[in-house]
Amino acid sequence: MAELIALPVEQLRWRCCPQQFEFEDTTALELLHEPIGQERARTAIEFALGMEADGFNLFLVGPSGTGRSSAIRHLLTQMAATQPPPVDWCYVHDLEGGARPRSFSLPAGVGHRLQEALAAAVRRLAEEIPKIFTGKEYEESKAQITARFQKKHRKVFEQLEKKALRNGFVLQRSVSGLVLVPARQGQPLSQSTYDALSEEDQRSIDQKGATLQRQLNEALTAVRDIDLQARVALAEMEMQRASQVAQEQFAQLRQDFADHPWVTEHLQRCQADLTAHLDLLRPETAVEEVVDVLDGGEERFWDRYQINLLVNNAACAGAPVVFETNPTYFNLFGRIEYGMHQGNAVTSFMRLKAGALHRANGGYLVLDARDLLLNEFAYEALKRSIRNKQIRIEDMAEQSRILAMASLKPEPVALRCKIILIGDEPLYELLYAQDKDFRRYFKVKADFDDSMKNTWDRVADYARFIATQCHKHDLPPFDRTGVAAFIEQAVRLAQDQNRLTSRFLDLADLVQEAAWYARRQQQSHVAAEQVQLAVAAQRYRGNRLEEVLRGLMESEVLLLETQGHSVGRINGLAVYQYGEYAFGLPARISATVAAGRSSLINIERESQLSAASHDKGVFILSGFFAQRFARRQPVAFRASLCFEQSYGIVDGDSASLAELYALLSALAELPLRQDVAVTGSVNQYGQVQAIGGVNEKIEGFFALCQLRGLTGEQGVLIPAANVQHLMLDPEVVDACRNSRFHVWGIDNVEAGMPLLFALAATEVEQRVAACLEDFSALLRAQAPWLSADD
Repeated sequence: MAELIALPVEQLRWRCCPQQFEFEDTTALELLHEPIGQERARTAIEFALGMEADGFNLFLVGPSGTGRSSAIRHLLTQMAATQPPPVDWCYVHDLEGGARPRSFSLPAGVGHRLQEALAAAVRRLAEEIPKIFTGKEYEESKAQITARFQKKHRKVFEQLEKKALRNGFVLQRSVSGLVLVPARQGQPLSQSTYDALSEEDQRSIDQKGATLQRQLNEALTAVRDIDLQARVALAEMEMQRASQVAQEQFAQLRQDFADHPWVTEHLQRCQADLTAHLDLLRPETAVEEVVDVLDGGEERFWDRYQINLLVNNAACAGAPVVFETNPTYFNLFGRIEYGMHQGNAVTSFMRLKAGALHRANGGYLVLDARDLLLNEFAYEALKRSIRNKQIRIEDMAEQSRILAMASLKPEPVALRCKIILIGDEPLYELLYAQDKDFRRYFKVKADFDDSMKNTWDRVADYARFIATQCHKHDLPPFDRTGVAAFIEQAVRLAQDQNRLTSRFLDLADLVQEAAWYARRQQQSHVAAEQVQLAVAAQRYRGNRLEEVLRGLMESEVLLLETQGHSVGRINGLAVYQYGEYAFGLPARISATVAAGRSSLINIERESQLSAASHDKGVFILSGFFAQRFARRQPVAFRASLCFEQSYGIVDGDSASLAELYALLSALAELPLRQDVAVTGSVNQYGQVQAIGGVNEKIEGFFALCQLRGLTGEQGVLIPAANVQHLMLDPEVVDACRNSRFHVWGIDNVEAGMPLLFALAATEVEQRVAACLEDFSALLRAQAPWLSADD
């Protein structure tokens, strides 16, 4: 029987030698200006950012704290700096309809210049336009127009009066207007005189009067036409003068912005609109108080000619990079703000406000995918903008109103922007599977790993990371030992001696905590002692539940033996997750067997305390017995497996090796060592497979043994495949170095039998086979018509 040799101490923990560093402390190191590792993700990001085709937006996938945000920020900042700044976007009043503000773009910085220049021109117009209705020149022009048309008035009436006199009538003014009165020698006839005339004379006068009345009516119509012509002529004079003033004020603008046809067109429309509303600008209208009654708005009249500079990129040195941390619909796509005017909600084009998508237009917009999905309308509207290549500012509250309210419908803004979403793997898989549009609009996935290879280059980068954090937060520098201890903790977090963790958020916290302890101890440098103290403090803050459960085991409230031997009972190992803190504890696993038809009962499963992966591990045990012992006859036994005093869900198959040993012990009636805990997964052929949380499991059993007293015989049996994952606590390593505790690694079930049973594997299997034969014979004797499988 070959003795199982414990793992050498060198394999229990990877060590980072402080002497390999050439620096004395981290002040001698260059600062780190780019993310560490993540070559696969960086390649994907660079491809997506460089691809101009539609739909090649980016989704960053990875656990939180792996540097996704800092990596994309660094790469975007670098790329954006090499690109020209995007255009400014402006809105102007819809001078024709009022409800659809018009959008247009200008080169970066030109929008701000136009806004200021146009505002100055409008201020001058507000001062000069009212002056055209006053002054000597205006009065003279008005008098000339009035005199010209009054002359026409007189000519019409003079001609009519002459006709009337020739026909024996005169024109008189009355309350009802001009009337024709019969006359003799230029004097009006009285009614009595008229009545004294003969019927023939009266008939003659009446006929002439009727003819003259028609001519009077025609003359009055001509006079009204003349009055209208006079008003038109006066208005044309005023419009001409106003147009001339506007022309003068806009002349410099036309010259300064001659390269921008849209500006020239807008100035022309402003000039035409100004002359069309001159009546609102007369001095008696009190122009400084005039509001834009045409739109029911509260904005002053002159604001209709201003520019709403929606996006001002004058200060941009390159393409914009926008991180929107609260991607609500309005924060993304802008809003239409309202004010109150005479009790009514009113708005205008000047109240249009830009969203993050407007500010990022021509550059890059970074969003948290989860936050985006949690905000109503935002995700669907974002896809719609990508599809239509437009950004629309809409009043989404219209959809929930019972009564319609007058609002604006601004023209959309052309969209040219790279969208980057950040999320975890489950969210990416959900969107990819359930949203048919997602794969069209986010074609590139940048996958961030939670760990990276443990190479010298990466170790050097981690040292620079420490230096950068110290510089950033004004912390004392780390010396060589502090850097070495920090990197060992990075390997511990990666759970693999060949890898370093990428959880830089946790690492940054560790730098600050270790520095805090150094300052508290009045140390000028952070050494290994302070790093270890910070790690221990993190553990202490989170291990209350661990100490409670271990205390129950120490006081034997939870039954578990760490010495002696027992049949059908073995110490398995489990990992508990308590918030962010994970810890391991032993758990007694028991097995009982009896003759009967083939049945393996998982008590956890029957009581609904077993997860699917644990059920799978138990089912595999049936396959092991069939493969190993049922070649010539059926396996005829009933067995039950149980995690004693366990009242929570049992997950994972890492207990299947311990459960198998417990079954073998119960069948062979061979006692198992209780001072050895077992963890590992097993397949149907008896091969031992790797499991997770191996460090926590070993340390959990060690802590209990230490409380009860180390005997020098205690230890943990693990899969050999997990040896590379060992980063045990230095206290455990020291105990193993002094032979007070042991860790063994095995590749198959047989390799652990000599340690646990003190017998060779062949002898254990022979006893199991003999027991199974006895059970089968007993079953046949009691019910010969039944097979073991019935």
